[in-house]
Amino acid sequence: MGLNKKKAVVAMSGGVDSSVTALLLQQNGYEVEGITGRMVNTTAADIVCSNAQRVADKLGIRLHILDISSNFKKKVINYFENSYANGETPNPCIVCNEFFKWGEIFNFAVNECGADFYATGHYANIKYTGGFYKLYPAKDEHKDQLYFLYRLGQTELSKTVFPLYHYNKSEVRQMAYDYDLPPKSSKESQDICFIQKPDTAKKYLINKFGLKKGDFIDINTCEKLGEHDGSYLYTIGQRKGIGIAAAYPLYVIKIDAEKNIVYLGKNEDNYCKSLIVQDLRLSYPLEKKEFDALVKIRYNMKAQKAHVTLSDNSAQIEFYEPVSSVTSGQAGVFYDLEDSHLLGGGKVI
Repeated sequence: MGLNKKKAVVAMSGGVDSSVTALLLQQNGYEVEGITGRMVNTTAADIVCSNAQRVADKLGIRLHILDISSNFKKKVINYFENSYANGETPNPCIVCNEFFKWGEIFNFAVNECGADFYATGHYANIKYTGGFYKLYPAKDEHKDQLYFLYRLGQTELSKTVFPLYHYNKSEVRQMAYDYDLPPKSSKESQDICFIQKPDTAKKYLINKFGLKKGDFIDINTCEKLGEHDGSYLYTIGQRKGIGIAAAYPLYVIKIDAEKNIVYLGKNEDNYCKSLIVQDLRLSYPLEKKEFDALVKIRYNMKAQKAHVTLSDNSAQIEFYEPVSSVTSGQAGVFYDLEDSHLLGGGKVI
């Protein structure tokens, strides 16, 4: 940062993080433009575009609105629906990052806008070391977003900057207040962008698939414990919302989407030590095919030590201690044991 009149194009959502990202780049001497991807054709999408325009106007920068709704439906929404229909739990943000934020939007920024750098409000750090661009954790460990970025390769990383990497979220919000940016008091957005309140993911799926009566089965005894309204409404490790009285807490252990069966068990049934990820993506070429690493199988877990064995397009992961809720469809992401930089990951099968 700090190279005079290099052009940076910022992916802008109208929220605090992307708005402060644009501000910081502007303050560091970049020629800044914004780009907003219109993911869906809804009133909520109109609001996102309008909010982004307000920020652009405040900063005096040009904003491009890129309609990607057609491909977004095919790549993200269809994937989201099909995953649940197949008994998996999807991670739409990872898919969106690969195909849109660092796909269509990234390509438009570089090829059409002539960006030297593409920037987003993600909390992550890129360093060029050992001949490769590598992703390192951000200062704010509560906001660290490497997990969602594991599918980015050298081409994307070489053109990307993350100005927020050395700030805490509270500092970023304070900057929004200090410079009177429009989203300064907006709440943190954690929701799926194409499901609007008061809708929930559950309501969305019921509207899509309807209610489909199926059985709850005890994973150990094969006894029928009750009935549910559709296997797609459950995810591995789920405890709340099962609605069956038992002498001990019941957890979702396994989902058979084809037979519409949800298998339940005790907490100890929810742990295992090994898993496989496929559709492998490495952040940069790794010298070894076998190594110890820190591994996450969902975003909000603490990374656990495991032994990773790479194959052509998959990896076997053996944890040193059992982990809970290994969920098909989520990402298994591995990090360097010494400094926690991102190595790669894949889809849990």
